[in-house]
Amino acid sequence: MPGETDAWTLLAIAGLAAMTVLSRCFFFILDRPWSLPDWAHRALNYAPVAALAGVVVPEVVMADGHLVTSWQDARLFAALAGAIVYFWRRSVLLTLVLGMAVFLPLHLRMGW
Repeated sequence: MPGETDAWTLLAIAGLAAMTVLSRCFFFILDRPWSLPDWAHRALNYAPVAALAGVVVPEVVMADGHLVTSWQDARLFAALAGAIVYFWRRSVLLTLVLGMAVFLPLHLRMGW
């Protein structure tokens, strides 16, 4: 019957729900304070940069699953302008505004 849910699906849902509750409540279940080791604290300093690079870099250098082969891509110029203004002013807002100010005219007007 199309409307039935089999036992494996229900078991998978129950298992995922249990793991979610356990992982979210892990720190409340412990009876004593818990802290990360020093090496983990140092590694967490790099996590935002690594995550940002993992999301932004492929979006800038790839189009339709392939590397960009032409210099006429608005994303390349917008990323370059954003990087320059960030290292000059250290302002995330200014980086976003200038990056979009470079990207939009190149993409909309010139068709890059």
